[in-house]
Amino acid sequence: MTWPSLGSGLTKTWCAFDLDNKQLDINNLEKLVSDPHLWDDPIEAQKLMKRLSQLKQEIETWNALDKKADELEDLLAISIQEEDYSLEDMLRSELTEIADELSNLEWAFSLTGEFDEKNAIIAIHAGAGGTESQDWAEMMLRMYLRWIEKKGYYGKILDISHGEEVGIKSVVFEANGRYAFGLLKGEAGVHRLVRISPFDASHSRHTSFALLEALPAVENEDAGGLVINPDEIKIEVFRSSGHGGQNVQKNATAVRIIHISTGIKVSVQNERSQYQNKEIALRILRARLIERKLKEQAEEKARLKGEHISPEWGNQIRSYVLHPYKMIKDHRTNHETTNANEVLDGDLDEFLHAFLINNIGERSKI
Repeated sequence: MTWPSLGSGLTKTWCAFDLDNKQLDINNLEKLVSDPHLWDDPIEAQKLMKRLSQLKQEIETWNALDKKADELEDLLAISIQEEDYSLEDMLRSELTEIADELSNLEWAFSLTGEFDEKNAIIAIHAGAGGTESQDWAEMMLRMYLRWIEKKGYYGKILDISHGEEVGIKSVVFEANGRYAFGLLKGEAGVHRLVRISPFDASHSRHTSFALLEALPAVENEDAGGLVINPDEIKIEVFRSSGHGGQNVQKNATAVRIIHISTGIKVSVQNERSQYQNKEIALRILRARLIERKLKEQAEEKARLKGEHISPEWGNQIRSYVLHPYKMIKDHRTNHETTNANEVLDGDLDEFLHAFLINNIGERSKI
C-alpha cells in the first residue's frame, strides 16, 4: 500500500523548532500577565492578552493534529500486524485529511516577521502601455479583492486613480485580516500579462506590466517605535479629480502629505472629507516608512550574504500568459498552473503558500 505523505522532513523540523519557540513565548507572556500591575497600562495589557491567546490557539491546533496523527499511526500499525485491511479506505481518507491540514498550516511557520500578523495596504501601479496596462492593473485589483473575499477578510479601497479610457492608473486598498501582510508581502514586484488585446482591432498579442507594493498596516501603538513628528511632514490640500483629471469637488478635500526627510509623497482623494483623506494618507505614510525600514534591513542582510536585490520595476515575479496557451508561473519558486481563470478570480493561495514554504527552505540555509 502507498500512503499520502505528511510533509517534508525540512518542514517537520522547522515546525517543531517554531513550536518550541512559541511555547517559550507563551511561558514568558504568562509571567508578564501575572504581574499585578499589568492593567496599569490597559492598552499594553490588551496587546499581551491578545498575543497570549493567539499563541495558545496555535499550539492547541498543532497538538490536536499531532494527537490525531499518533492515533492513526497506532491504528495503522495494528491493522498491518493483524493483516486486517478492512479499514484501508477509512485510514487512507483520514491520512489524506491530516496531510491536507498540515499543508494548510505549514506555511504559517514562515510568518514570523515583526508585522506579519498585521493587516496589509496594497498599492498597484499600471506600467507603461496606457490602456493595456491600466486594464491589467484593474484586473489585478479584482483578483486581490476576490482573494480577500474568499479568505473571509475585509477589503477597502483607500484611493484610486482611474484611466483616461478604461482601467486604473493606480489604486491603494486594504486587506484586513490576521496574517494579511505576511501572506501578501511576497506579492510585491512586477506582474506581467500576455494576451490577445481586447482593445486592438488587429487582435495582436500584447504584453502588459503592473507593479504591486505590499505595506504593513500598523497603528501608532504597534509601529515599532516609529513616530511621525508633525514637524517632519508637509500637508497640502487640493480639489479631487475624477476620470480624465477633471475636478469633481468644489471644495479642496484631497490631501497630499510629504515626508520631508525621505521625500515620500502620499496623495489621497477618495473620501469626501478632508479629515478622512488626511487620516488615510497618514496611515499610508506610516506603512511606507515601515516598509522602507524593512527594505533597508533586507538589503543589509543581502549585502552581508553577497546577494543582490533587484529594483522594484526590474523585479518581475510572475507571468500570466493567456495566449497562445494558458499558464501562470512564479519566477521565484517555479510554481505554475494552467488554471489561469481560477487564479485571476482570486485563487491565489497556491502561489502564496509556495512562496512562503520556499522561504522556509531559504531560511534553513542561513
